[in-house]
Amino acid sequence: MGSAAELAAAALMMLGFPALMLAALVPSVPAFAAAAAVTYLADHFLHRKGSYLVNRLSKVRAGLSIRFLIRQLLLILLLARLGLADDLIYYGAIACFIAFYGLQAPHGALVTLIRNRRRMPVATRNVDLASRIRIPDAPPRRLLHRSAEKMLHLDLVAVAGILVSASLESAVVGFIGIGITVGLGCLYVLALVPYVRGAKVPPNADTVLAAVDDWLGEYRPETVLYFSGSKDSAYQVNMWLETMEQLDSQPLIILRERVILNNLAPTTVPVICVPGGVHLMNLDLSNVRVALYAANVGKNIHLLRVPTMKHVFIGHGDSDKLASVNPYSKVYDEVWTAGRAGRDRYAIADVGVRDADIVEVGRPQLAPIQGWSGVPEGRIPTVLYAPTWEGWDGNPGNTSIVLAGESIVKKLVSADPPVRVLYKPHPFTGTVSKEAGAAHRRIIALVEQAAAERITDARFTADTATPTAAKAELARIEARLAELSGKGNGKGNGNAKGDEAEATRDGLVDIVRHEEVARLRAEWNTAYWRSFPGHEHRVITGPEPRLYDCFNVSDAMVSDISSVVSDFIASGKPYAVTDSAELGVEEFKRANTAVRAATILSNSAAELGELLDAVRDPAADALAGDREELKRYLLGPDEPTSIDQFNTAVANLAIKAETRNVGQDSRASAGADMDPEPEPDPVPATVPVPRGAAGEDDVTA
Repeated sequence: MGSAAELAAAALMMLGFPALMLAALVPSVPAFAAAAAVTYLADHFLHRKGSYLVNRLSKVRAGLSIRFLIRQLLLILLLARLGLADDLIYYGAIACFIAFYGLQAPHGALVTLIRNRRRMPVATRNVDLASRIRIPDAPPRRLLHRSAEKMLHLDLVAVAGILVSASLESAVVGFIGIGITVGLGCLYVLALVPYVRGAKVPPNADTVLAAVDDWLGEYRPETVLYFSGSKDSAYQVNMWLETMEQLDSQPLIILRERVILNNLAPTTVPVICVPGGVHLMNLDLSNVRVALYAANVGKNIHLLRVPTMKHVFIGHGDSDKLASVNPYSKVYDEVWTAGRAGRDRYAIADVGVRDADIVEVGRPQLAPIQGWSGVPEGRIPTVLYAPTWEGWDGNPGNTSIVLAGESIVKKLVSADPPVRVLYKPHPFTGTVSKEAGAAHRRIIALVEQAAAERITDARFTADTATPTAAKAELARIEARLAELSGKGNGKGNGNAKGDEAEATRDGLVDIVRHEEVARLRAEWNTAYWRSFPGHEHRVITGPEPRLYDCFNVSDAMVSDISSVVSDFIASGKPYAVTDSAELGVEEFKRANTAVRAATILSNSAAELGELLDAVRDPAADALAGDREELKRYLLGPDEPTSIDQFNTAVANLAIKAETRNVGQDSRASAGADMDPEPEPDPVPATVPVPRGAAGEDDVTA
């Protein structure tokens, strides 16, 4: 519903209109002016915030134009109640507002036309279209950004002038205001006209598509990562970007939604966003031999129909959830899993995926996760609590937050010998369940309170010099990152500047900048962990530091059934998983492969001591061997590296695709070279063919 400030602004705006009516009926010019000021300011605030409430108002027939029209009609009512109905300013006000609303139509039409013409049939990143077609600069942001609101707010000068005239009983100021409002409205419309004609209009769809095909013919992509989904699913393609950058073959990323392109992480791989299915099917992808799919969605059919490439489901995580064995997966030529566990899941699920079509390739994304050989000397252990979210179905086994979260955190922060707690919940936590949201907030309070108490605890001595220096380093790095991303000077790198057409034109990655950003992010991560004492509890709810960075500074983890557990197993560190649904240890392990080497927690978290004992004394870690075995089962062997396995799988499948295509070409050529059979002599038209000689349905020639 929006923030408290947004709710207050919406309430003031809606209450302001009855106040306007009352002031018009009384009549009172000062009261009307005050109420009008409130409605103008509240409206502006809500639009500047991009408030969800603004859209809700339009759903109840209180949209932007209606609100301005009502205010203007009430101003006319005020003039009539003041006895000015026969005055020139009264007719001037009516003529002004009629003319003003007459300008709204051409203004709206021009804005819509400009936006539609600058919406590319294919939007790109890291694709050189600028040398092939002319794409003009975007119109100034001040012309199109919140254009309807800006246009309507031009009436403010006329309203103010008319109110002054009503107070002074002189029409001069009112007509000056009217002239300024109508004049500014005309100028606004005229300022838009150049962007719908001539050199300021981008090329048409056919020209753009031809340029993209020309680039594809020159670039000759061999391996495509294809993705379609909602804004919230962008992480599913982002996790594969680094892998695509490390491919031995020519990579290309194909997206189907603009919202995914706008939320795509920086990459050096060429990206093509093709919203239209027909446009996608007409692209020249004849050089592509392998297509990789990170999600099972309906729009996959637009590429699956291409027989010259082999199609592979690679997914976006490895867990025991039902999504990992979706029957849809049988439409692909191959399904790639991290390790043997994925193969066995499909065999047990029996959803039509053949064992021969499954290839184990490891998880290239897990390469940044570091191994573990015990807690370093002189440092207290760090335990990461990283629960997943509550999900959509209300299953109590989805997350530990509601039933066990507080017990887990209380036992961790009061552990003796002490440990440090990092709390990093799933970003969707509390979006569906109020109980989960409330528990999440209580857990944050517990961690923050424990952190405050530790500051005054004599057992913990703080090195103030190191955190101070690290914080200064963080400030320097963040300033440089803001500069590189364009936030500091308003200039972007393709994702941040202009509109879609301009971003497509200028979206070539700067390799030097890209590498500097990667280096700075690594430096930021190091500085972040040094910016506070190593014993300080911490709540981490933002995207930075990343989950894998939290893995690397932790000595153990408590989590729920999700891909987070499978990923953490790559570290070899002790971990615990909560049986929130209270299935029982044996059933819980039978149903969930990833917990077979975990300490299983009940909702009381009474078993947490077993995990802490294993962290403090590796000799007491009874599950160390089980974790190593489970790691190989879930994620495959350490050697060769996962990226090498992945590249080998791509190369092998590309050979299969090429073999198929060569065979098809050979058969087509052989068929074309064969002499056609001689046609029989035609039957004379006058000689009937006896019925039955050639079949009951034959007729005479």
